[in-house]
Amino acid sequence: MALTGRRDQPALVPPDGIVARILDLGRRLQVDSLGLLAERAAAAGLTRQGPWSCGGSALLLATADGWLVVNLARDDDRASVPAWLELDGAWDPEDPWPTISQQVSGRSASDLVARGALLGLPIARLGEAPAELPDSPDREADREAIELAGLPVGATRIGPAAPLDRPHDGVLDGLLDGLLVVDLSSLWAGPLCSRLLTDGGARVVKVESTSRPDGARRGVAAFFDRLQAGKRSVGLDLATEEGCVALRRLLDVADVVVEASRPRALRGLGIDATDVLADGRCRAWVSITGFGRRSDRVAFGDDAAVAGGLVAFDEQGPCFAADAIADPLAGMVAAAAVDAALTAGGRWLLDVSMAAVAAHVAGADRLAPWRSDERLTPRAPRLDPPLDPARSLGADNDLVAAELGVQLP
Repeated sequence: MALTGRRDQPALVPPDGIVARILDLGRRLQVDSLGLLAERAAAAGLTRQGPWSCGGSALLLATADGWLVVNLARDDDRASVPAWLELDGAWDPEDPWPTISQQVSGRSASDLVARGALLGLPIARLGEAPAELPDSPDREADREAIELAGLPVGATRIGPAAPLDRPHDGVLDGLLDGLLVVDLSSLWAGPLCSRLLTDGGARVVKVESTSRPDGARRGVAAFFDRLQAGKRSVGLDLATEEGCVALRRLLDVADVVVEASRPRALRGLGIDATDVLADGRCRAWVSITGFGRRSDRVAFGDDAAVAGGLVAFDEQGPCFAADAIADPLAGMVAAAAVDAALTAGGRWLLDVSMAAVAAHVAGADRLAPWRSDERLTPRAPRLDPPLDPARSLGADNDLVAAELGVQLP
């Protein structure tokens, strides 16, 4: 509530079904799921801004046939605006929103999304993501796409492996003790997943490119520390063959891999998830993307939530529901999927689409109105301090190489 609604009006109260589905996810993981949604806002001092995202980079806009979200989260996104809208005249790159609002008002949202996707823009049409996952295994041979414990995850069994026979009380508690998680992800969803695995007893090694480290390192330090505390840090120059070989060595000894890259990006490094699962010791490969592994579209938490229909409606139109809500929801779903996969046995490719997760949480309340109740006082977002600060980039290369018996540059 504290992060949802218009800035000068009372907070909006979500439908009961949405709250129930978020709380159910928390029960699976034995965590405060509502609290996790607000950690970044607490660290950065963010608040509700109605049709603007809490972080201020995304805006909900009316088009000729529906609502559109445009997220100018990166400098490259702003630079792509003239090509996206086919602008001939002058425009203000410092404040492009008046031009964008005017240009999209008479156009089709679907056409705008299609053209934006070609340019790598994080934009989406409100409610475009289907509520059900497509039945689409990553490969045909010896693969079986199945539903994993009722979670909104595309789960493909790659090969046999016995279930982990370990006593554990509840999700993740004891199941992960001593297992090695290699985390290639950045920003929020993937790092939250691996943080929850860390809390469950796993050894997590965070791997970053030395030329393109996790962009969250440049953000709010308290939030980055909260996500990364307890993880080892390895830095590799992935622009070199030596760095790529070292990465493959780490993947060969991983029990779980968490990544948030489009498949073609990893293939460019000579890495294929299904090959790692088939040939190595990996039991679960978690792939977190905006729209699933079969899509090359770019997405962040705010626009992915809009695509899934997880927004707050009042009489004036849609508002963002909390802060980049698809990110923490996807991180929690991914962690729960790892638990389900390890418990079931086998080797699994877990395809976590942030838009699909948002659609699942929206459920039957998708695009339903939220209510305003001035009698209710929202709980202020809170960030629990980490036990230890995050490690500096590459601080643990030598330690990880010694512990795992792998050669790292």
